Amino acid sequence: MIKVGMADLNICSSPDAITTLGLGSCVGIILYDPILKIAGLAHIMLPDSTQIRSNENVAKFADTGIETLLKQLIQKGAQRSRMIAKIAGGAQMFAFSAENAMLSIGKKNVIATKKKLSELGIRIIAEDTGDSYGRTIEFYPETGQLLIKAVGKEPKII
Repeated sequence: MIKVGMADLNICSSPDAITTLGLGSCVGIILYDPILKIAGLAHIMLPDSTQIRSNENVAKFADTGIETLLKQLIQKGAQRSRMIAKIAGGAQMFAFSAENAMLSIGKKNVIATKKKLSELGIRIIAEDTGDSYGRTIEFYPETGQLLIKAVGKEPKII
């Protein structure tokens, strides 16, 4: 099991699996080539690197993290034309007014993720986003299954 931390990304291929813990407002993005059974996972924290001065960590942002992950997968032989995506996270973790921009970061992360994937021509085939609880995800390239775990909820596979 390959672990991906917050504001981090990595790739794996079958029979290995890849996981990230503690997706609150963060979004976990799986890019997957089902023919090669190779996948990448980015754990993004913020939607847009151009809005932040200290933006050297490309994995922290939806715009740069997804592009970097895609490049790494292509370098390992994956083809963009076959690539599919699954996403999870983007929760509203605090019960404050929705008008507060900092507190709607989960929703903004999901929107930015979908926008970037659309720009790159990568289809999202499954998602588990929003709501108000954190998630841990595990992706298995052999089967293409994304296991989602959350405290007090039944595990689910998308």
